[in-house]
Amino acid sequence: MQQPRESMEIPPGCPAHGNVQMYGPSFGADPDSHYAQLRHYGPSAPVDIAPDVQAELVTSYDAALYVLQNPASFVRDSRRWNALNEGRVPAGSPALPMMGYRPNALFSDGAAHARLRGAVTDSLATVNEHQLIRQTQQSANYLISQFSTDIRGQAELMAEYAQPLPLLVFSELFGCPPEIGDRVIAGISGIFEGTPGADEVLGGALTELIALKRRRPKDDLTTRLMEHPAQLSDEEVLHQLVTLLSGGTAPLAAAIGTSSALYLGEDWQVGLPVEDAVSQTLWNYAPIANYAAHYPTHDVELGDRVVRANDPVLISFAAANTDPKLTEHREQLSAKAHLAFGAGPHACPAKDPAFMITVTAVETLLNQLLDVEMRVPFKSLTWAPSPWSRTLVTLPIRFTPRAAPQVSKPAGSNAGQASQQQAAAVSAPAAGPSRTGSGAAPQPKGGLFSRFLAWTRGE
Repeated sequence: MQQPRESMEIPPGCPAHGNVQMYGPSFGADPDSHYAQLRHYGPSAPVDIAPDVQAELVTSYDAALYVLQNPASFVRDSRRWNALNEGRVPAGSPALPMMGYRPNALFSDGAAHARLRGAVTDSLATVNEHQLIRQTQQSANYLISQFSTDIRGQAELMAEYAQPLPLLVFSELFGCPPEIGDRVIAGISGIFEGTPGADEVLGGALTELIALKRRRPKDDLTTRLMEHPAQLSDEEVLHQLVTLLSGGTAPLAAAIGTSSALYLGEDWQVGLPVEDAVSQTLWNYAPIANYAAHYPTHDVELGDRVVRANDPVLISFAAANTDPKLTEHREQLSAKAHLAFGAGPHACPAKDPAFMITVTAVETLLNQLLDVEMRVPFKSLTWAPSPWSRTLVTLPIRFTPRAAPQVSKPAGSNAGQASQQQAAAVSAPAAGPSRTGSGAAPQPKGGLFSRFLAWTRGE
């Protein structure tokens, strides 16, 4: 089956030869204009997804479905990647962590993919919906408690809420004890921030977690993966956990931030539910913007362009969702017809939990801070200059500060010191910029997950 051709019209001033750069400040400031330029090539176009890293980027909704739903012609195993095998991908390229092969379901095909994905999908299916909502609410309440008493009545919602919230939820789902959870969060955060050694931190923490669950299995996602009939090895379990973390936490943070900004924005229609803001985010600001590298098993035609076998074909979920040919009749489509969660055999296995977590996070924020509003217009917000994700750099908000919680003094000669320590545990920020001088106490010992667990126990 061949993808139908579309006319290729190169606009004035657009180079007919040479790739469009999909990274850097120019792309981050206005990705939509880049997608509009790419559409002149047809359903796909040549791009540089990173310096000196070429790929074919699919921008058409129909062509994206064609690739995603055609595993016989488009496979995910990046060990096929021509340029990488020929030494044409720069060492240390930011494309390598995103496109390089890992032994997980995301980069597998056929029977190997079915086995790994089955273990992940079945394990996720056992997550209790009501319990997940409670975990999300509890994580949200904790993070809000850390900045809501700030006497300035201001916070940076991405760093202090949207980004750490999924990390807390996943650490609980994985069944992490405090110290391991701290290192899991430090490791995955460091990977996204480019911190040297972050891979080793995350790998070491997950290795310890798996060994712990071998000794003492519990009712958590890690144990379910390990006990699945597919009989995954410890290494396979580790790589599936990494996939869930990397594929879940950063996109969730982006979705929570953008959905909150839309709901609080100047153009939002009062009375519409939070679900509508989340759906609009998934349609118009796909958290995973350009990803899902496929490798043709043979030379293929996409419109008027021929893509060589084993040259990477990436899907622009952002461009496909906003395809002008689609938006003309989008109101007739299902609200879930967007491609933000992918499609075909590699579609996100956690799309329903992801939607639920995002809605719960935004609703909890609105319920806890009744007069919360953005400090800048939605159109003035800055987006990260990454080709891979569509995420806000910052989301400054303001609100009426809460009164600091009263902490009763324990009996004994050290009552004053104990009271100060308890107050510090309540009011220290979970993440983000220091609040020194704003009336907040210094941070207590321990990482984010340890502090969260201590807070849930009232310590």
